[in-house]
Amino acid sequence: MELYKSRGFGEFFQDTFSFLKQSGKHLFKQFFIVNGIFLIILMVLGYFFSKFYTDIVFGGLMSNNPSVVDDYMNENMGIFIVLIILFCTVGLIAGVVSYSFVPIYLKLYSERGGSNFETRDIVDLYKKHIGKIFIFLVCAILVSIPLMIVCGVAMFLLVITIIGMLLLPLVIGFVALFYQSTLIEYIEDKKGIWECFGYAWTLISSKFWAAIGSVGIFFLMSYIVQNIIALIPYIFGMASLFTTIEQGDTMNNPQEIAGTMTVMMIAIFLLTFLVSSILNVIVQLNQGIVFYSLKEDNENINTKSVIDQIGSGE
Repeated sequence: MELYKSRGFGEFFQDTFSFLKQSGKHLFKQFFIVNGIFLIILMVLGYFFSKFYTDIVFGGLMSNNPSVVDDYMNENMGIFIVLIILFCTVGLIAGVVSYSFVPIYLKLYSERGGSNFETRDIVDLYKKHIGKIFIFLVCAILVSIPLMIVCGVAMFLLVITIIGMLLLPLVIGFVALFYQSTLIEYIEDKKGIWECFGYAWTLISSKFWAAIGSVGIFFLMSYIVQNIIALIPYIFGMASLFTTIEQGDTMNNPQEIAGTMTVMMIAIFLLTFLVSSILNVIVQLNQGIVFYSLKEDNENINTKSVIDQIGSGE
């Protein structure tokens, strides 16, 4: 599928799903190969956090000893602190790698004219642009200060009315598309980081409502799907919990109830984490489709290429 193509609002959706249909298998395969180790570590850490939380909560609720929570925290505080440090460190690295995956993937896809590249090519591009990725991260934090103030005011004004609340995804869509467009343009190696921020705004403003509307709706769909899927283990877990309560005295079976809640929380965490990772890739893909479309409108890259090919053929 050609990335550099002029598109309207409807085509932003259509071509996102067309890309997934044509190259989705390759896209997600490469995503889980590149990000797999980080996702596994985060899920393992999430498992221990969930177990730690349920042990504290149900240890306090199911025990007649009021100091059980304090005792548990004192005995496991060192482990808890280590888990937090590991989770934050791995989470930061995983977040950076995951966020920059789609821009790097689409860059290779555009250069190779399709998905005819392997994991090694993606890793090589990561290595080549690792410095730029972290420069982008630092500058993005700096830009976020005034940007969040403006967006925060806008969101506050929107939540005052019911109709305005429906427009909140547009604000989120604008911020997401602004940052994603900046990073994609930055790894093209043609502009400086601050010039890329300005260029991203230029592109978005050219088809403002269509662009942020598409991204905003994808965010909304992602949010709804993620929460619906997360409800599945929650419903089964609560049903199992109520069954346990009906079958006997809860105070005589604290370990059984705590075990049920632990399994439920871990299942919700793992499923939500996996689904959110997949949905984030899809949302970022949509942002990439929008970016390349706006860039084509602005620079006529594909149109010029077609004209050059016709000229060379003559």
